Amino acid sequence: MSMSDPIADMITRIRNAGRANKKSVKIPGSKFKIELAKLLKEEGYIVNYKFEKDNKQGILSVYLKYKDDRKRHCIEDIQRVSRPGRRTYTKGKDIKPVLNGLGIVVLSTSDGLMTDKNAILKNVGGEVVCNVW
Repeated sequence: MSMSDPIADMITRIRNAGRANKKSVKIPGSKFKIELAKLLKEEGYIVNYKFEKDNKQGILSVYLKYKDDRKRHCIEDIQRVSRPGRRTYTKGKDIKPVLNGLGIVVLSTSDGLMTDKNAILKNVGGEVVCNVW
């Protein structure tokens, strides 16, 4: 069965695993998903990630991070913004913060995947992938 939005699938798997207090989650891999996991690790929302090659597309293992001794997931919520049926783009100067700056906006720009803070500093816009807080 083909999947119409693999990024939304990744986001949903991470959200559901966090709510179920899982230690890690396995996701079908891609370059975009690896970059998204790298960004989440740099921002402190996950502990680590690991890409394992197999005879298909590979498996991305994401190790989740918790507060308060595994009671609260560090990602309170993660929402997909731009969808295949309705793409959402923004300019660098028009990026709106998530929860007054407590969360991050993940953008796919011409310089690669980056957070809203980096995009504002570089003054580049792009497709709004997701909001994380």
